[in-house]
Amino acid sequence: MNITENIRMAWEGLKANKMRALLTMLGIIIGIASVIGILTIGSGLSSSVTGAMGSLGVSNITVSLQRKSNDIGNRRLGNITEDDLITNEMIEALSARYDEAIAGISLSQNAGGGQAKDGHRYANISLTGINAEYLFVNGINMARGRNFIDRDILRGRNVAIVSDRLVNNMFGGDTNKALGEEIVVYVGNEILVFIIVGVYEYEMSIYNMSNASERDLNTSLFIPVTTAKKIANAFDGYTSFTVSAENAVDSIAFAHQIQSFLNRYYVNNDNFEVQTMSMESMLESLNTMLNTVSIGLSVIAGISLLVGGIGVMNIMLVSVTERTREIGTRKALGATNGNIRVQFVVESMIVCLIGGFIGMLLGGALGYAGTSLIDTGAYPTFGSIVIAVGFSLGIGLFFGYYPANKAAKLDPIEALRYE
Repeated sequence: MNITENIRMAWEGLKANKMRALLTMLGIIIGIASVIGILTIGSGLSSSVTGAMGSLGVSNITVSLQRKSNDIGNRRLGNITEDDLITNEMIEALSARYDEAIAGISLSQNAGGGQAKDGHRYANISLTGINAEYLFVNGINMARGRNFIDRDILRGRNVAIVSDRLVNNMFGGDTNKALGEEIVVYVGNEILVFIIVGVYEYEMSIYNMSNASERDLNTSLFIPVTTAKKIANAFDGYTSFTVSAENAVDSIAFAHQIQSFLNRYYVNNDNFEVQTMSMESMLESLNTMLNTVSIGLSVIAGISLLVGGIGVMNIMLVSVTERTREIGTRKALGATNGNIRVQFVVESMIVCLIGGFIGMLLGGALGYAGTSLIDTGAYPTFGSIVIAVGFSLGIGLFFGYYPANKAAKLDPIEALRYE
């Protein structure tokens, strides 16, 4: 008997006992659906997080001051002084040394938070000093107007780039009307006046999520970094800044080069040193963690496959018992042990394969529904489908072999006598 005939007989057997076949498949369906669903949601979550972080610049490298460790690994004490800060001269030297590898350097200075007011109209703001390359490095798009120019930075002018949300609150959404207008900002006990030279497009991300209403949303009001330092009475240097590497540059390796270069200035500093972290390495670590969690959960969900496999073995043993006379008749007509073994193994694999297919569809639907909640809408990957089909066939072969082997070893005379 060829394999096609075995498949036909297995299918006929399943149709004759539909309810029993469905109950037998149930464990396989649940197990495969769980594995596919978890892998799909994990893939969607990874894509969502990667997209959100990638929008901030995959090639970005964060450079920051960190306290040095002593010989036993403890952080040394000491507050940051002006002499410890990363100076403009250091940053200029870095830019000159790696000019071809650096696409931009982002500098910023927090100058406090408050409100922009004009009569009954208001907008909540965070006053942030930036340099001209800040918008590019951080992926912020201009809606109208211009970016800061060198004269704005050098002279510490009172000019500002505001969000389109602020324009909605203060100028009725008319960006053209906002440009060139003065805006009064209340920060603590200070009243500051800035001239609006640009409007940027505000985009919510994982770093600035808020439950506030559209009217009460807090957005950044950008001013020249030198102006912000005067307002905040801050030192000229920086505790951190961001470097955007050119696309062709390996940002992970470049991060180490930046760290080595800047730490030459901190050889004689007892308390502080420079450390770097690339966004690419953070993404790799995060994806590795998410994949590990997904696989771990899939393994736990896969326990139901073991239960389903035991169910398949149990039903196949029952089937062997019910069809003992049929087995005896086939052997009397010349069927070999191998023919009988293949017949029952194929039947077991068909049961598991159908169950796996149903589970794959159900798991894909659950995974899509789950990822739709995070606005990703991912589908099962080719790899997860291969895993589902492979597991289904493997379970059918593994748990179907023992009943099939038992059927193959039946004595034909004893089988024909069986009632």
